[in-house]
Amino acid sequence: MEKFTLYEGVAVPLDSANIDTDQIIPKQFLLAVSRKGFGKHLFHDWRYLDDAETKPNPDFILNKPEYAGGSILVARDNFGNGSSREHAPWALLDYGIRAVIAPSFASIFTNNSLGNGLLLVRLTEDEVDEIFRELRAHPGTRIRISLLDMTVNCAGHTYRFTLDEFRRNCLLEGLDAISLTMRHEDEIAAFEKTLPEWEAPDWKNADPA
Repeated sequence: MEKFTLYEGVAVPLDSANIDTDQIIPKQFLLAVSRKGFGKHLFHDWRYLDDAETKPNPDFILNKPEYAGGSILVARDNFGNGSSREHAPWALLDYGIRAVIAPSFASIFTNNSLGNGLLLVRLTEDEVDEIFRELRAHPGTRIRISLLDMTVNCAGHTYRFTLDEFRRNCLLEGLDAISLTMRHEDEIAAFEKTLPEWEAPDWKNADPA
C-alpha cells in the first residue's frame, strides 16, 4: 500500500456524527472484490439526486467547487460505524481521501482503514470544533499531517495525535498484511521444508479453484 509520511491536502468539513459504512458505500455497490472503482460511489445517497449518478447534489459538500480535489475529511464522533465492510476505506481511498480527522472512529472501521493505508487521526472534540470553524471561515483550507512527528497543522495551529506504534510503522513503510507476511518468506519456506510430504503445500500444482 502507499506509504504515508507527510501529507498536505484540501480539507473537507463533513459536519455529521455517526456516519456509517452504508452511507460511505451503500450495499448495492459491494459486488466487486477488487479495491478499485468504488470511489465513484462514495457517499452515493448524499452525492447524487438519482440512482444513475448523473445528477450531482449541489448541496453536498464534496460537490462544491471549493472542495474539488479534497483529500482530507474532517468529521464528527463515531465515524465508520455499522457493518464491517472493508469496501468503506476502499471507496474513500479510491476517491482520493488519504486521511480522516474525527474525535472517534468505529473499531472495525479503524482496523480496516489502517490496514489499507487510510490514516485516521483522532483529535479532541474541542480541537475538531476549532478546525471546523476554520474550514467554514475559509473554504478550501489545506491541512498538513505529519506521521513522522504525529502532528496536524491547520491555519497555523498545530494539534498532536497518537497512533499505535505497530500501525504507525506499517503506514510509514507502506506495509499491508501481505507485505508483512512476505517479510518472513525465508522463515516460511524453511518451515515448509520441515513438514512431511503429505502435509507440505504444493503451490505449483494447487487447484486454482
